[in-house]
Amino acid sequence: MQDRGNAVRLRRAVVAALVAGLLGAAGGAAPARATGTVVSVREPGGDLLAQVPLDAGVFAVSYRNSVYGTLAEERYQVDGERFTLVELAADQLAVLEEYYAVPGLVRRAPAPDRRDFVARPAGAAEFAALAVAATALGERTLHVPGHPAVPLAPLAPAAGPTVVLAVEEAR
Repeated sequence: MQDRGNAVRLRRAVVAALVAGLLGAAGGAAPARATGTVVSVREPGGDLLAQVPLDAGVFAVSYRNSVYGTLAEERYQVDGERFTLVELAADQLAVLEEYYAVPGLVRRAPAPDRRDFVARPAGAAEFAALAVAATALGERTLHVPGHPAVPLAPLAPAAGPTVVLAVEEAR
């Protein structure tokens, strides 16, 4: 059992170094501790894996769509410690029209958007926390304006690929 505990500690140290490196590569050192409102990435049991300061009140999660194989994105607006899905974006029009079956107009994304097309979702899904599969194949990535993208697969716990996203006050 001690070997498993050592492996978990080593894995967390490697993930912390990876996140610090990603933040440092974006032009600054990783802050010792986030303050204010953050998007937290946690294990399903609650252990903190990463935090990104939430300066603009919005964030997105991109992923590789399993049906079309292209990148897509879900974009959220934050209200307190809850967040609402407000926009869908994709590199391929079919992801929005067929996979998501958006009820309204799909339009070209304005430059310099990461994706090619955007649309409003069929309904306003609201969350206090969102569990997502963080696999290498799915390429799920957290995007917070003003901060480097955070790939979620390297953060996923060894027991399974699920991570939980939440908006909270930094502790």
